[in-house]
Amino acid sequence: MKMILNKWVPLRVLVSAVSVLCVMASLEGQELPHSCARPDQIAIAHLHLDLKVDFESQKLAGSATMKLDRRTAASNLYLDTNGLKIFKVQSQPDGKELKWNLGEHEPNLGSSLSIELVDGVDEVTVYYESQPGAEAVQWLTPEQTTDKKYPFLFTQSQAILARTWVPCQDTPAVRMTYSAKIQVPPELLAVMSASNPQRKNKTGVYEFEMKQPIPAYLLALAVGDLKFLELGPRSGVYAEPSVLKKAVWELADTEKMISAAEALYGEYRWDRYDVIFLPSSFPFGGMENPRLTFATPTILAGDRSLVALIAHELAHSWSGNLVTNATWDDFWLNEGFTVYFEQRIMEAIYGREYSEMLAKLSLDGLLAEIKELEARDTWLKLDLRGRNPDDGMTSIAYDKGYFFLRMLEEKVGREKFDQFLKSYFKKFAFKSMTTEGFLSYLQENLDKNIDFNAWVYSPGLPADVPVVKTEALERVEQAGQNFLNGDDLSVLAVDFETDQWTTHHWNHFLRSFKNDLSPAQMKSLDDEFKFTQSGNSEITHDWMVLVIGSGYQAGFPRLEEFLTEQGRRKFLQPLYEKMATTPEGLERANRIYAKARPGYHAVSRQTIDKILNYKPTEN
Repeated sequence: MKMILNKWVPLRVLVSAVSVLCVMASLEGQELPHSCARPDQIAIAHLHLDLKVDFESQKLAGSATMKLDRRTAASNLYLDTNGLKIFKVQSQPDGKELKWNLGEHEPNLGSSLSIELVDGVDEVTVYYESQPGAEAVQWLTPEQTTDKKYPFLFTQSQAILARTWVPCQDTPAVRMTYSAKIQVPPELLAVMSASNPQRKNKTGVYEFEMKQPIPAYLLALAVGDLKFLELGPRSGVYAEPSVLKKAVWELADTEKMISAAEALYGEYRWDRYDVIFLPSSFPFGGMENPRLTFATPTILAGDRSLVALIAHELAHSWSGNLVTNATWDDFWLNEGFTVYFEQRIMEAIYGREYSEMLAKLSLDGLLAEIKELEARDTWLKLDLRGRNPDDGMTSIAYDKGYFFLRMLEEKVGREKFDQFLKSYFKKFAFKSMTTEGFLSYLQENLDKNIDFNAWVYSPGLPADVPVVKTEALERVEQAGQNFLNGDDLSVLAVDFETDQWTTHHWNHFLRSFKNDLSPAQMKSLDDEFKFTQSGNSEITHDWMVLVIGSGYQAGFPRLEEFLTEQGRRKFLQPLYEKMATTPEGLERANRIYAKARPGYHAVSRQTIDKILNYKPTEN
C-alpha cells in the first residue's frame, strides 16, 4: 500500500493552479461528487424562495425562482432534489411552462430534476412542496420545545440536505445570492441565514435577503416563539423567552471575538453576527449559517466555559463561508482552518494556557478516533465516493487539519503565517477551493519546500505533529493518578484546588481514566463531586461514558434522561456505541432509543440507526 500511495500522491500535487477556482470534476465536464448539478454548463446565480410554513401538514410549500448563469449552450438545467413533490416549472417573466423530468431516486443523493430550457430563458420557477419526512427539517411540537408553548421548526442543510427542502444545486462548488418571503403563523417569528427581523409582526410574513453568495448547505430557516436581545452593535441572540437572558450572559464576549478575528484575518464580510439557540434536539454543537449561527443549548453551562463553540462558528465566517471547500472530500479546508482560527481567537481573549488546554483535548480525541477509523479515512484529503458526506465529519477534518496548519505556523513563524492566511482569505473570498488548489497556493506563497504528503495523503499523524504542553492539565492527570493510588478525594480536592477547575479540567480528569472504574470508585467520585447531578452537558457526557463502562447503577437513570433530553450527535454517538459493546448494554440502548428516537433530528437518527442496526421500516 505504501508504494502505491507514494506513486499516486505526486500526481495530485501536480494539479495546476487552475484548480484553485474550479473543482476537479467540473474541469472534466463531469458531474460533481454528491450532486446532480452541472454548474460548468448552467449555474444558479440567485435564488428566491416564496414559502408557506404549514405546521399541521409538516410541509414547506411554494416556489423557488432561480436566475441562471448560462455558461455554455447547454439546454438542460440540472437540480438536486430529495423527496420534494414537484408540481410545475415555468420560465420567467413570461410564465410559460417548461418540460421537466425527475430522475430515479438514488440513496443519499435523491433525484435529479432536469429542466429543458428554451433559448433566451435565464430565469425559472419551480413550484413544489417538501414532505413531512424531509431530512433537513425538524418539526417540533410545543412539548418538544424548551418553553412548551408553541411549535418550532429548524433546518439543517449541511452536508447535502438542502435538496430535501429546496430544489437547488446542492454542492459547495456553487455559490449564489438569495432572497426569501416566508409565511408563518402570526404568533411565531421566522429567521434565516440572511438579513433578519428582530421582532414579530402581525402578518406572519417575513422577507429576507442574503447579498453575499453562499453555497446551498448554508441555506437555513428557523421558526418559533423567538425573542431577540443585542450583544453589541453588530451581534445579538435569538432564543425562546426562558433561554434568552441566560444566553445573552453566556455570550457576553462575542463582540470581543469578532474584533479579535478581524485583527487576525481581515474584515468581517457578513454585516451582522447573530446566534440563535435552538431546542435541544439540534444535532450539532453549532452550524455556521452566515449572519445567524445555529447553536445548541448544551453550551449554556452558566460559566462561559463552552463559548469556544461560538469562536468556532464565528471563525467559519472566514474559513468555510468566505472560502469554501469545493467538494466534501476537501472538508478539512472548512474545519481544520476553523479549529485553527478558533484556537487563535480563544488565545487572544483568554490566553495561551487556556487555548492549549483546548488543543490538548483535541489531540487526545484525535488520537483516540484515529484508532477507530479505517486508515484511508484518516487522510486529510478524503474519498467519499458512493458514501454519505457525513461520514467525513470526524476529528480528522477538524483536528488533524488544525495540527497541520499549526505545524505550518511553527515551521515558518506566526507573523509570516498570519500574513499568508490573510492574503488567502482576501484573494479567494466568496470562492470554492480544492485541496490541490490550496496546496498549490501554499507552495507558491508560503514555502516551496513544505512536504505535506504525510499530512494530506497519508494515514494517521506524522512525526512532526506539534507538541502541546499544558501544566494545568498535567496537574489534572496527576490528580486522577492520585485517586487511582488511593488518595482521599476530599484531600485531593483541596490539594489540586478543584473548585477552580473549568469544564476543560473536568473533561480531562474524567477522560484520564483509560480503563473502566469499579462501582465503588464511581460512587466515591460521585459522592465528592456530584457528577451525576451535573447540569454541564460536557461533563455529564464524559461521566456517562464511565457510568456505562463501570456498570454504576446510580448513574443509569441520569443516562436515560440525558439521552432523551437532548439530540446532539457528539454526545449521543459515543454513549450508544459504548452501550452496544455488551448484550446488557445493547438491550438498554435499544430501550432508550425507542423512546428517544422521535425527538432526534434525522442527522442523529441515521448515525444511531447504524450503531444499533435499527430498521425503521420494520417498526
